[in-house]
Amino acid sequence: MFFLYSIILTLAFLVLLPRFIFDAIFNGKYASGFFERLGFLPKFDNSGPPVIWVHGVSVGEINAARPLVAALAREFPAHRLIVSTTTRTGQTLAKQIFADAADVVFYFPFDWKFSVRRALRNFSPSLILIMETEIWFNFVREANKSGARLAIVNGRLSERSAKRYRYIGSFMRRILSYPDLALMQTNADAQRMMGLGMRANKVKVTGNLKFDQDTDDASEALTAELRDRFGISADAPLIIAASTHAPEEKWLLDAFHSVWKAFPDSRPRLMIAPRHPERFDEVADDITNSGFSWVRRSDEGSASDRTAEIILLDSIGELRAAYPLAEIVFVGGSLIPHGGQSILEPAAAGRAMITGPFTHNFAAAVGEFLDNDALIQLEKADGRNASERLSKEISDLLGDPARRDSLGKNAKAVMTMNRGATAKTVEFLRPLFDHEGDE
Repeated sequence: MFFLYSIILTLAFLVLLPRFIFDAIFNGKYASGFFERLGFLPKFDNSGPPVIWVHGVSVGEINAARPLVAALAREFPAHRLIVSTTTRTGQTLAKQIFADAADVVFYFPFDWKFSVRRALRNFSPSLILIMETEIWFNFVREANKSGARLAIVNGRLSERSAKRYRYIGSFMRRILSYPDLALMQTNADAQRMMGLGMRANKVKVTGNLKFDQDTDDASEALTAELRDRFGISADAPLIIAASTHAPEEKWLLDAFHSVWKAFPDSRPRLMIAPRHPERFDEVADDITNSGFSWVRRSDEGSASDRTAEIILLDSIGELRAAYPLAEIVFVGGSLIPHGGQSILEPAAAGRAMITGPFTHNFAAAVGEFLDNDALIQLEKADGRNASERLSKEISDLLGDPARRDSLGKNAKAVMTMNRGATAKTVEFLRPLFDHEGDE
């Protein structure tokens, strides 16, 4: 089965090779780190202290790793840390936030034996932590062969993903015999993992690491910078549209027209943060066509920054610092069947939140926030109906400061109630450190 998997992976790579080449010439999204992914990595002295390898696919996983990385540095100071990502945006953020903590930040290898073995030989990790159930078959097996301990951390497994894995049930049972631990976010995630064949004594429930995130000094400084540059104040309340997907921006702009007209004495402002950087220019065109005055975060600062009706946050890793500036946050990827983006970062900032109906990516968290009156969720709608529903909910909240305050406080309370995943994770990982060198 591993041989067949490698053939399929190679064929898929060959099919996508023209896209890699095109991308390398024109924007570099998919081609970023191409040679690192083949196993040609920065030289690394692996003869020193033991190495912990943390892997997160993209921005969401890297942000989730923040409290864990800090805890590992405190609890196991004799170890070195390396961090890998799959996406360019994740790479950029990891290099920013782990500049002092990680010896190396690099791209995760393609899942061929040769590239995986190159990476494992180069770094010789004693412990590998895979964030949120990123299961690469050759990597998991080769890591086990290398003698490294391997744990899935902050794991989540949707019913949809579990159903796909069941088509290769016997193979998945073999794959899941290799990791030493699977530390899952919820009981449902844990049950699905065991249902795929992982031994029950290897599966633990820790909660979600994102509940443990705190505002750091760097985030506070960036928040102050954004407030000053764009003149953010309660006199013109800021609405943030976070991690949006097409065509949500168009629906939001339609909704904002109505909201803006409804509050002539305190003209609201809108900050749009698209989920994918390659869409920044596309969203810029949508904003231009909307008729509002607007600015880009990536441009040089100017006087118009403080008066622009719309701000395009075309940057990586800054949305977290922008949340404290908002009165209302709409969390994107939820008006379409994508499944929603995480609501936990704006909740940590104590913001009033609105999400669309499609939130199956974070069903457990969304359910808990709804149960505690800490989130407004729209009913299913599309096009004009979606714009009208957004407009109504945003306008209602702008006209009701007490309701906004209540939602924000409730959201913060839910975050506080669910803290503790980092401490549980470290305690479950501790035996893996205790057994270093046993092989």
